[in-house]
Amino acid sequence: MTATSASGAAASAARTAGATVYGYPRQGQNRELKKAIEGYWKGRTDAETLRRTAAELRRTTWQQLADAGLHEVPTGDFSYYDHVLDTSVMVGAIPDRHRAAVDADPLDGYFAMARGTQDVAPLEMTKWFDTNYHYLVPELGPDTVFTADPGKQAAELTQALALGHTPRPVLLGPVTYLLLAKPAPAAAPDFEPLTLLDRLLPVYAEVLADLRACGADWVQLDEPALVQDRSPAELNAAARAYRDLGALTDRPKLLVASYFDRLGEALPVLAKAPVEGLALDFTGPAAAQVDDLAAVGGLPGKRLVAGVVDGRNVWINDLEKSLATLGTLLGLADRVDVAASCSLLHVPLDATAERGLDPQIARWLAFARQKTAEIATLARGLTRGTDTITAQLAANRADLASRSGSPLTHDPAVRSRAAAVTDADTRRSQAYPERAAAQRERLRLPLLPTTSIGSFPQTGELRTARADLRAGRLGPDAYEQRIEAEIREVVAFQEKTGIDVLVHGEPERNDMVQYFAEQLTGYLATQHGWVQSYGTRYVRPPILAGDIARPQPMTVRWTTYAQSLTERPVKGMLTGPVTMLAWSFVRDDQPLADTARQVALALRDEVNDLEVSGSSVIQVDEPALRETLPLRSAGHPAYLAWATEAFRIATGGASPGTQIHTHMCYAEFGDILRAIDDLDADVISLEAARSHMQVADELAGAGYPREVGPGVYDIHSPRVPGTQEAIALLRKGLGAIPAERLWVNPDCGLKTRGWPEVRAALENLVAAAHEVRSTLPATGR
Repeated sequence: MTATSASGAAASAARTAGATVYGYPRQGQNRELKKAIEGYWKGRTDAETLRRTAAELRRTTWQQLADAGLHEVPTGDFSYYDHVLDTSVMVGAIPDRHRAAVDADPLDGYFAMARGTQDVAPLEMTKWFDTNYHYLVPELGPDTVFTADPGKQAAELTQALALGHTPRPVLLGPVTYLLLAKPAPAAAPDFEPLTLLDRLLPVYAEVLADLRACGADWVQLDEPALVQDRSPAELNAAARAYRDLGALTDRPKLLVASYFDRLGEALPVLAKAPVEGLALDFTGPAAAQVDDLAAVGGLPGKRLVAGVVDGRNVWINDLEKSLATLGTLLGLADRVDVAASCSLLHVPLDATAERGLDPQIARWLAFARQKTAEIATLARGLTRGTDTITAQLAANRADLASRSGSPLTHDPAVRSRAAAVTDADTRRSQAYPERAAAQRERLRLPLLPTTSIGSFPQTGELRTARADLRAGRLGPDAYEQRIEAEIREVVAFQEKTGIDVLVHGEPERNDMVQYFAEQLTGYLATQHGWVQSYGTRYVRPPILAGDIARPQPMTVRWTTYAQSLTERPVKGMLTGPVTMLAWSFVRDDQPLADTARQVALALRDEVNDLEVSGSSVIQVDEPALRETLPLRSAGHPAYLAWATEAFRIATGGASPGTQIHTHMCYAEFGDILRAIDDLDADVISLEAARSHMQVADELAGAGYPREVGPGVYDIHSPRVPGTQEAIALLRKGLGAIPAERLWVNPDCGLKTRGWPEVRAALENLVAAAHEVRSTLPATGR
């Protein structure tokens, strides 16, 4: 292509540039979807009311996107629970244990797969790539028979068309769907779901034909798994999938989307595929994908959806930088549209709702609505020229300068302390065997000691008390009395039940990260910044805007009070530095390692104060350690080095007789076994109920030498496990972990469960521990 023809192609691409997004928050302005679904579960509303609420939320979302200036809206990204579960329904991959429930009532059967019932376990749940969103893991085997069920996708497309929008259905792509799946319980453990690709592709072909018949011009197929390291066989499978789907005659135009990182070796595979467009991420580490795209010769004759607005963080876009990126991309494709880097599912809905923030700081933030406005502004600048967005560019420059020059972002004392950390600060004073002996002498726990992870049910009364305190309807003294009463109840229940190591139940905490963020400098808290974590579980991630310090103790008051009520040890409960980052919106103006070290030093002070107050057991939760692992293996060593160092900084000052616990849940732990060892925690508790003690075998295989509590109670399901079920899991755990190093506990905290099920489940858990303990030699601990 000559310089003149390239310039002409770029000009043509600029004239046709549009604006779109891959997906949008599902919950509604006031979490209407959460309330409607939970009302349905409790029998307060019927299925038709739930469907009407969902249809209204979709209508409102699409209209807001159109009003913001987006030329094309996504459909099919809406979900009652999870889009991967929706895909399992779409392709008929219903586990045998759920088939009867789905056949009897598709909606109730759908929720049974997500949450389980008293009689049937749900699907396993784990993190969606390196985000805090959880998806339901498909269960597939050699006997799986796929059947097309595009009803949901077709209905949402039809609704959008009837409302006058230009819709683009969004489906999870077939390759990523299979790569996310696990062998079904009856399948061989080494079964590879990707071997089902040729069986699955005709079902996708049928769905695509149905969507075309319903009026779809384009369909988006998401393939984020291709940004991870992939074997030649997996890349060949992707090539075959899109060769076959592209060769179909009865289909809409296909847009294959990836996000969260660079496609790397998968980019030429998709660039050569007979599809009409690609949607790529050009933010953060994926910014280099501009050069990657040029290196493969661009996308001549194809559409490129350019994700230049960060869809995972809340900071305003650098519009001029994005325009420069888009200017380069214009010469690499036939048409370039502007988008966010991924679905906006991962950010809150609207920053203008945060009226409690300093107006100066509020100018730095862009939630989903603000990001759609940025996308529309960039598209307008491309199609009509930058002179049409002069005011927006000037305001953006001023806001960026305000943030970079703010004293909030730079505290010399914090930075000086972080720079002074030495290797000695990252190590306990004694090795684990000596510590273990000191802790056994101090704690005198039985074999198979029982504990819970931290939180107990967050009742409506507790939430009301916190709201009344914020609103001034309840004074501080009355609030503290309410919290003390709850702690007394939690401690008394645990003592009566026979739990060995107690917790205070965390009634004073709204969220395990937000609670600490509100007490640390450098963090901002939102009032309405809800983001979906899973199903109807929403969190408000705090915003990490500046340097971090701890002005005063954060947990000592309530831990000390709980310990005064019992002679049994009460765990001090902290959230670890990596999780504080992973479940916040982090600053993007310095390396994550620097921020993690600041948080770790603040936590180190808290560990010291808990020890001084008498705590003998302190838990520092790091459920996000695996979640934050870079998607490419090349980034693993550097990340794990600073992540494990941060944990050791937080806990390295603890005395040998203080037992340090950590906790992780809902992740693929096999990828980080060495890092788990490097944490040097005395006890680790992990999710294991849904994965049938898989992690215990993995730890044993890796020679993990410390104490382990693989969960025997799945707290993300309303079902109460029976004593015999817990016994079976414990015996399986004992096949991998010696009794003197095995703990008995739930998978995770109990805040989302109700008191009746918690009482029954923990009583069964303790009974199981006693039953199994009675069969073991009374030695070894």
